[in-house]
Amino acid sequence: MKKACFIPLLLLLICSNRAAAQSSEEEAVKSAIRQLFDGMKKGDSAMVKDVFDEKAIMQTVITPPNKGVIVRSASIQQFITAVGTPHTDVWDERITFDKIMIDGPLASVWTPYSFYLGSRFSHCGVNSFQLCKSAKGWKIIYLVDTRRKESCL
Repeated sequence: MKKACFIPLLLLLICSNRAAAQSSEEEAVKSAIRQLFDGMKKGDSAMVKDVFDEKAIMQTVITPPNKGVIVRSASIQQFITAVGTPHTDVWDERITFDKIMIDGPLASVWTPYSFYLGSRFSHCGVNSFQLCKSAKGWKIIYLVDTRRKESCL
């Protein structure tokens, strides 16, 4: 009888430890992504640069009228420079964490967003992040987003 109770308890303990570890990793991934948007809001290029892997890729998927789908690549360094260049309006990207998937050192995160210049709405879309966990923590290795001005929820 004792063995019959021990096995389910052991399984429960193993599962709860895995869930706690997964939750901890999810929070670390969220923290890296929040750092990007906090840095943008503060105009702090060092804060933004720190969250990207040195070989990170950034792209945007747009659908201009009558032109189909276009994928534009952007330079991470140009983006970091733009964040740190003084600008009148605060860059305020408001995100929601929708899906977070982690397998070892790889994370995939989906975040719907609305972007504001100061208090004025600019556009919305979805960010798709790929992050890799290195000795320095979670770093963004790939970021692609969509952008639209209408049909925003």
